Amino acid sequence: MRRLPPLRSLEAFVRIAKLGSAKAAASELALSPPALSRRIKALEDFMGKPLFERKAQAMILNADGNALLKAIEPALEAMAETVEELSGQGGEYRLRLGVLPLFGSQRLIPKLPELRKLFPKLHIDVDTSAHAENLLGDVVDAAIIIADQVDPRLYAVRLDRNNVYAIASDTMAREQKLQKPADLKDHTVLVHSDMPLIFNAWREAVGEPRLKPAAIDHIDSGPLMLEAAANGLGVAIMHGSHFSDAKDPRLVRLFDVEVESPYSYWFVCRPRALKQRAVRIFHDWLLKSGV
Repeated sequence: MRRLPPLRSLEAFVRIAKLGSAKAAASELALSPPALSRRIKALEDFMGKPLFERKAQAMILNADGNALLKAIEPALEAMAETVEELSGQGGEYRLRLGVLPLFGSQRLIPKLPELRKLFPKLHIDVDTSAHAENLLGDVVDAAIIIADQVDPRLYAVRLDRNNVYAIASDTMAREQKLQKPADLKDHTVLVHSDMPLIFNAWREAVGEPRLKPAAIDHIDSGPLMLEAAANGLGVAIMHGSHFSDAKDPRLVRLFDVEVESPYSYWFVCRPRALKQRAVRIFHDWLLKSGV
């Protein structure tokens, strides 16, 4: 049998290649930075050449690194799938799913008992990391993401289309007399960090393209955005479904205008992942369930 590099070194290589950061990869693998560096050094020593361009805050694959990733990634995925299939006990099978917290709590988890009744041996490990599409094949098998567009190399199904609402606390709306979009010029606007286009789309659609609020604060969590709005910290510009699903009496929708969002929720996975039984079952159920 031909000599191979250590599997742990290959694992570290793939994680850094995907995340572009040694620090992020070390966190994902629960390793110290020195331990991760040793694994990469072992692989580069084995290959006899560097695989990354090292910059201040990032590690970027060079040409040799890209060639290696392209060659080994399918094999590593196939090996992981085989081990997963053979290690299953009692006929159980498992899906590693990436999902954003707000979608998970409001739309997915309440529906999962239906799936459990249909497939009691299907178990789901949930990862709520942002940008789960970057973790496909390594940390997660499939993901539900929010995006304006999806990498064409991925298998993707749009799950919905959304309208954008301006959402504020009932107290703030009454006391500050927020009656028209232009009234936001003196207030803070809250925008999700992963949806930077949403405020521009909203103010264009409401006829206020030059509207400049007092400030724009970015929050990387939907639940925290709703809580911040409920506590009067600003006006949240976000999907109306989150407002409706929250059923929070502290919150009100401002301005009776319909604005289509540039963002949608998508189910994504790598095309080969659809061969996995757990991914296929979840995919089919998701599209039928109306989650």
